[in-house]
Amino acid sequence: MAGPVQSIERAAAILRLLAQGSGRLGLGEVAASLGLAKGTTHGILRTLQSVDFVEQDRATGKYQLGAALLHLGTSYLDINELRSRSLNWADALAARSGEAVRIGVPLEGKVLIVHHVFRPDDTFQTLDVGSLLPLHASALGKVLLAFGATPVEPVLEAEPETYTRHTLASPQALNQALGEIREAGWASAVQETVMGEADIAAPIRGQGGLVVGAVGVSGTVERICDGKGRPQTSLVGLTRDAARAISRDLGAARW
Repeated sequence: MAGPVQSIERAAAILRLLAQGSGRLGLGEVAASLGLAKGTTHGILRTLQSVDFVEQDRATGKYQLGAALLHLGTSYLDINELRSRSLNWADALAARSGEAVRIGVPLEGKVLIVHHVFRPDDTFQTLDVGSLLPLHASALGKVLLAFGATPVEPVLEAEPETYTRHTLASPQALNQALGEIREAGWASAVQETVMGEADIAAPIRGQGGLVVGAVGVSGTVERICDGKGRPQTSLVGLTRDAARAISRDLGAARW
């Protein structure tokens, strides 16, 4: 077994030191705290800065944790905050639409369902929390792809799996659909994963306007779509309203 890599251990020690501090630290302070030479410390800080794990204040020359590292470090908390902020709005969407409501986030090339509200009737339903949906064949997933919450290239390069004859399995068709979703501000998937089922979804944005998840309604084609197989306008409006409300609670500006 190979031993630990010294440069990585030192970089980790610097990041821990910056995380513990109440403010920015200078090069000398970092070096002295860790018992490292200033030249070595400066080289590691410059490397961390190049990947946005560390930021340097131009006025003082002192260092602090960078935005990229902060985003990685809070990703788990973001999911929990997203779910907690969504509870009331998801319940309201289910009540107003009469359909099941799901909230999804990207996870390893799939959509992870982090919250699910049952359709408000007495029919038998199975809880979907923790289940994974395909990015390219679900409304939740297409929203995440279209608005940059997860990269498109791996999906296209892996040749998207065909689930039904309606699945957008060709890169050209999927790319065109994602462009239309960005323009419209919402997505739908009609019988693309399972025949007879359809869903509608809209993006949830966090601070800075970045898309952090998606909320949507799902059900049978007869309930989600009109007589021509198109998503019902009323359901699209309710879904987008819920997405905006959740986004506002997460600190997103109005759009």
